[in-house]
Amino acid sequence: MDKLKEKINKLKLDAETWQEKHDDVNSKIKVLEQEALEKDHQIQALTRKNDVLEEQVEKLEEQLSTSKETVNESHSLKTNNENITKKNQLLEEELEAADKNLKETTEKLRDNDIKAEALEKKVTSLENEREEWERKFEELQEKYNATREELDAISEQLENL
Repeated sequence: MDKLKEKINKLKLDAETWQEKHDDVNSKIKVLEQEALEKDHQIQALTRKNDVLEEQVEKLEEQLSTSKETVNESHSLKTNNENITKKNQLLEEELEAADKNLKETTEKLRDNDIKAEALEKKVTSLENEREEWERKFEELQEKYNATREELDAISEQLENL
């Protein structure tokens, strides 16, 4: 019977040991489950954070794409502006040359008008002088004819004498 009591005590001790081990294992399981739950929560939080960051990356990529397009458009507009500026400068130079040419032509025209007026006055003067000479010629012609007739008449009288 002592052996039996001893065996029962031993079994009780073994049961208590196993119970302690079971309790330790259960507490370790609870700790591990708690840690697993915390890890799950961390994973979920990190997943949400990752999703938010991916959305931000997409938005930033869209902004980058938009910025690149804006830069390309800006470069294109700058190039167009430079071309227009060059064309404008060339047109201004052409305008200045045309303006200078117009001034020179106007000056020449004015000079020619002045010369034409002087020549017209001279032509008028020469026409008046020619008319005067023609009138004098006609007067002299008449005097000549009259003198000739007189001379012929005197010659005839002298011959008759």
